[in-house]
This record gives sequence, C-alpha cells and structure tokens, in this order.
Amino acid sequence: MSESPLQSFLLPQHIAVQGEGELTSRPHSEPDHPYRSSFARDRARILHARSFRRLAGKTQVFSRIAGDIPGDHFRSRLTHTLEVAQISRTIASALGLNAELAEALALAHDIGHPPFGHAGEKALDEALREHGLSFDHNLHALRIVTWFEERYPAFRGLNLTLAMREGIVKHSRDYTAASHPELADYFLDLRPPLEAQLIDIADEIAYLTADFDDGLDSAILTIDDVCNHVPLFRHFHNEVRSEFPSAPAKQVVYESLNRILNALVTDLIEEVHHRVDVTGATTLDDIRRAPDRLAMLSPAMEAERATAKLYLYANFYNSPGMEEEHDRASRVVKEIFSILTANPSLLPPDHQLQIPTEGLARTVADYIAGMTDSYIDQLWLRHCPR
Repeated sequence: MSESPLQSFLLPQHIAVQGEGELTSRPHSEPDHPYRSSFARDRARILHARSFRRLAGKTQVFSRIAGDIPGDHFRSRLTHTLEVAQISRTIASALGLNAELAEALALAHDIGHPPFGHAGEKALDEALREHGLSFDHNLHALRIVTWFEERYPAFRGLNLTLAMREGIVKHSRDYTAASHPELADYFLDLRPPLEAQLIDIADEIAYLTADFDDGLDSAILTIDDVCNHVPLFRHFHNEVRSEFPSAPAKQVVYESLNRILNALVTDLIEEVHHRVDVTGATTLDDIRRAPDRLAMLSPAMEAERATAKLYLYANFYNSPGMEEEHDRASRVVKEIFSILTANPSLLPPDHQLQIPTEGLARTVADYIAGMTDSYIDQLWLRHCPR
C-alpha cells in the first residue's frame, strides 16, 4: 500500500514529547488520571483558568478605531489564542508530534499579556524600569500558572507539567542562566521541544492573516494598497478573483487569507521536516542540541512573511488612528501604575500581602497585568478624572 500524503510528513517517533517521563512531572505529585493524558489535563487547566477567561477582555491589536465604540468582530486576545491553538494542533498532528501538548501551549502562550495589547505591555515595562525592573509576558505567564491561579486546595498555581512550564517560558525566545537564574529548571542551555518551538511560528501565522482581515474590515487598509505592496496577498487575491469573478469582495478577501494561511502552514510543516532531515535528528535530545531552532519557515516564505509584516507595521499597527489609541493606552497604564504605587491601600488585600516578598512595584505590575481593558479604563476614570 502506498504512503498517504499525511504519513509522508511524520517525523521520527522519538522526536515528539512522550507521555511519560521527566517532562510530565509536576511540582506537586498527583495520581494519573484514568482516561486523560498529562497534557490533556494541562490543556483543561488552562481553559478553566480565570487568566484565560480574561483574555476575552484584552486587546489583540485593537478593539476600536480612535473615537469609535469598540467593534464586535475584531480579534480579542482570546479569539487570537484560539486561532493559534487550532493552527498549532494541526501542525503538530501533521508532523506526528504531541498535539495535546502543542494545543495546551498555544492556549497558554498569551495569558501573561496585560491590557491594551503590545502598547500596554510596553507601557508597563517602561513603568517598571524606573524601579530597576522589567515586564516580560512569558515570565509573567509562568508566575500566573505557578502561583496566581488558585483553584486547588492542595497547591498554589495550576501544577502544570514541566513540558508546559518550559514551553511557556521558551516558546518565543531563549533565556540565559546568568540573567535568569530563577529559570534554571527549564534547560536554558538546550532548545525547547518542537511542540514549543512551533507555537511562535503558529502565532506569527495566525496574527498575520488575522490582522489583514481586521485591517481591511476596519477600512484602515484598502485592498488595492495591500495588493500593491504585499506580493503574497496579491498572488492569492488575483488567483481567487480569477477563479470566482462574481464573488463579493469580502468573500474574495476571506478566501485569499485562507489560502495564505494554508500556504504558510504547509511551508512550515515542510520546512520543519526538511530541517530535521538535514540535521539527522531522530530523538528529542537531538532537537534540544540542534545549533538552531528547527521550527521555521523556508527562507523564501520567511521573506514573504517579513514583507507582509513590515507593511502591517507601517500601515496598520502604526497608522495615525492606531497611534492615538496606543498613546491613550500608555497614559492609562502609567497613570494607574503611579496611583497604585503612591496608594498601595487601593490594591486588593491578596495583592497587598505580596508586597513584603515581591516589592511594591512588582506587586502593582502584577495587578495591572491581570486587568482587562474595560477594568483598567474604569479604574482610570474613577481615579483620574478629566
């Protein structure tokens, strides 16, 4: 019997994170579940976490154009996360990796983000740097799953597996033991497993296609301008328009973006397979000791992605209306930070208890990072009347 197309993508079996061993260990020992794997339990714990639910109220790129009411159809941090999870599971399944781990990591990859998207994160980091500290959403996510979530009487945090905690820390960047000794348990001298590596690219794929959708839907971007400056979009838009000449313009855009997403995912799957073959990797240890990360797009597709992303930065993320929203977000975050550091009694009692061990500035940042857009807006209106 001939090999199916799907089987041709499968990587050597021992490259995937297996369901037993060190990577499934938890900080607090628990008996095995009768019918769920360790990573299925991790996935469920993320889905049921309060920090995950709050993503519904946090900005992905924007929720409104300056001066307008919030839009119901633009991505939130939660809907973006669900799209990343779907893409990640698809890629992991096609490669024969641990799809449950990949999906769980995707669901957790943004839970450390503060309100107002990257503008809010930048503002919170700048506020902390005045106190000799910094804000990193990956490291904050680790604090959430190991401490802030309180659902179980036997332990603080979610008691996730080592594979999950390592992936939360390392999916998008590498840390050194010299600068982050507190992360020594997470194999800082080794690459993360492929399940973690692919999350970063799945994230890029998800928001690239989604941001063109939201940008066009908001009318900040126009189809003609995108076609003129983004070859990847132009190729598929022309293809779809030729194939469906009578289709409404929005449907042509949706189908074009669907084909772009499929092209990026297919390229990633093929490139991972190619890089694994070239390196001769047959085990997880081989992946960990590879000179570079192996979950990457091909050079040609990466060039296409980079061109598209540069266009989005110039014409969408940093467009005049968006800049006004970013400035407002920065002002709100910094003013609330100043108010709370000057008046710690305004913090909830459980956060006040953290001040002696975490310090006032970090405690305030932790509180702000957990807020939704609407909550911090209400707090700002209450304490910063205009």
